[in-house]
Amino acid sequence: MKTRFALLFTFVVLVLGLASPIYAQEPAAASTSVEVVRWSIITAGFALAIAAAFGALSQGKAVSAAVEGIARNPAAANDIRGSLILGLVLIESLVIYVLLISLILFFIKPFPG
Repeated sequence: MKTRFALLFTFVVLVLGLASPIYAQEPAAASTSVEVVRWSIITAGFALAIAAAFGALSQGKAVSAAVEGIARNPAAANDIRGSLILGLVLIESLVIYVLLISLILFFIKPFPG
């Protein structure tokens, strides 16, 4: 029963996957360039906002866990502090990478056309 269902499911996915180019949209005229630039700027803005928000949340969680760990075991404060700083640097670097990609999308025309 399971193999029959799996075979039927695979067949349906294969048929739908092969039939999907039938409904593909024709390429648009020259206005696509303006739309691509507009959407790349909007996407870059949202990406930066999301990265900053979740970066701040994860940094707050990391600091909270480190303070709790130091409070539970003051003898391990130096080890916890070192791990905390390394973690904060790595979290912040991810946000800086998104900033870099956003600036590239803002100031450099990444899509020729």
